[in-house]
Amino acid sequence: MRLLMVNLLILLFLTYTNSCFAKTGDYQELLSDLHLPSGFKITVFAGDIPEARSLAMGDEGTVFVGTGDKRVYAIQDKDRDGIAEQRYTIADNLNKPIGVAYKNGALYIAEINRIIRFDDINKQLANPPKPVVVYDQLPSDKHHGWKYLRFGPDGKLYSAIGAPCNICNPDKPYASLFRLNADGSQFEEIAHGIRNTVGFDWQPETNVLFFNDNGRDSLGDDKPPEELNRWSGKMGEHFGYPYCHGGEIPDPQFAANKSCKEFTAPVWKYNPHNAPLGMRFYRGKQFPAAYQQQLFVALHGSWDRSKPDGYRVIVVHFKDGKPVSDDSFIDGWLTRSDDVLGRPVDILELPDGSLLISSDQPGLIYRVEYKGKK
Repeated sequence: MRLLMVNLLILLFLTYTNSCFAKTGDYQELLSDLHLPSGFKITVFAGDIPEARSLAMGDEGTVFVGTGDKRVYAIQDKDRDGIAEQRYTIADNLNKPIGVAYKNGALYIAEINRIIRFDDINKQLANPPKPVVVYDQLPSDKHHGWKYLRFGPDGKLYSAIGAPCNICNPDKPYASLFRLNADGSQFEEIAHGIRNTVGFDWQPETNVLFFNDNGRDSLGDDKPPEELNRWSGKMGEHFGYPYCHGGEIPDPQFAANKSCKEFTAPVWKYNPHNAPLGMRFYRGKQFPAAYQQQLFVALHGSWDRSKPDGYRVIVVHFKDGKPVSDDSFIDGWLTRSDDVLGRPVDILELPDGSLLISSDQPGLIYRVEYKGKK
């Protein structure tokens, strides 16, 4: 009887593991539709991660995944074969726990209205401790309420509070970037006029903060452009919303006597309605030199454009610290018949220099590596 129970448990475990992490071969049709530059290979690192969004690297190769659902996961590729074989549910029944960040053994999770922390998490993946509330004074609005979360070079936690609308003129702290200490103290708004950013990173060597901003809807298919912005470090710097879009388009409802020259213009513009989300400067050495220290950006894709656009990962190329061009790195998630096969969300660099890319549709994480030109 005891042996029977053991065998049953093993069977259940294997069934669970295989259902969560199907082999790349099971996704071959999907992968065959994706296009990358010569020498790059894309595989599925983990499947069955419902509404997979933000990614964070923990210790010993553990990857934490925030979701647009209610759960946060930890996934592991213990045998280093490029496919995660283990998943743990770190938290459940949370309020859109999209943002995840890791520091000094602790996992930080940004819900819509608060930031919580799980201490010493890597040693307790199977039985996580109760979370500690770091900060719980954030607005509870669901519209643009989800949070991206990162630790900056200064050791502070950075996130944003989106505008609770498509277009409006909300009071502070809406439409702002903010930061605070890891213990939740010294909350401060550092920039304003930001409609909805769900992606930012610090440029290597300079440590300058760049962030994406998703432009307003209902001005037509071809405006306004989405924005890549650069924070100068000046407290309270204003980036235009809701008065000015893309650095040069006055808002028909809110511009009034405002001039676009009053606000900080974007340093780069993406196609309208492409929804740029997660972004990472590539710090690794695996990819060719042309990609090193360049900016990889996930374009989630349009939802209200008559002709869909986006649904790809691009590289923004920098020269002398400034963006000068961009080109496609991965496309194919949007077919010629406008069927959507995936919506990239966030990007994470692994220690070996390969990249993980989350996709909340259909809920999986890709891995991209450079194999060399044939």
